[in-house]
Amino acid sequence: MRVLVLPEELRDELKEPLGVLYRCHGVECVERMSDHLRAAERVIAVGDITTFYLLKASFIPDLMIVDHKTKRSPVEDSIKRRHLEGSYRVVNVENPAGTLTEELLDAVRESLNGCTPTEIIVDGEEDLAALPAILYAPLGSAVVYGQPSVGSVLVMVTPEKKREIEGILRRMTVKEKV
Repeated sequence: MRVLVLPEELRDELKEPLGVLYRCHGVECVERMSDHLRAAERVIAVGDITTFYLLKASFIPDLMIVDHKTKRSPVEDSIKRRHLEGSYRVVNVENPAGTLTEELLDAVRESLNGCTPTEIIVDGEEDLAALPAILYAPLGSAVVYGQPSVGSVLVMVTPEKKREIEGILRRMTVKEKV
C-alpha cells in the first residue's frame, strides 16, 4: 500500500491557507461563509471542530473527515455526539500524522463519487485530508478546514486549485507500506 509522506520542505508551505482565511471562530465563521456554502456543489468538512460548527449552523456536510482530536488532544464528548446525530455512512481509516495513506485517499475519492453523506473517522491524523478532498471534490464544491487558533479556511474547488493540489501531492514522498 502506498503512503504519501509530507517532506520537511512542504511543512511551512502548507501552514499557509489553501483558500480564504476567515479570522473568526465557531458559528460566526460558518455564517460569514454561508453564501458560498449554500451555492457549493458539495460541502466537505475537515476536522472535528469545523464539522461541529457546520452542523451546529445547520449545514450538513456531504463529507466529514474527523479524527476525534483537536490540537492533538481528544475532543469533548459533546462534539463527538453532535457528529453522531446525523445519519451518515461511516468509514474508518488509518492515517498516521504527516501522511496521506492510500486507504484515506480511496475513502475520500469513493465518498465524493457517491451521494450518501459520509463521515470518515481517521485513526491517526486528518490534518492533510483537505488535499485529497479538494482534489477529488466536484468543481464548485466547498472544502472547509480549521486554521488552529486563527479561524477557518474556505477553499472553493476550481480547476486551478485542483492543479495546485496535484502539484503539492507530486512533491510528497511516496513510500510503500508493508
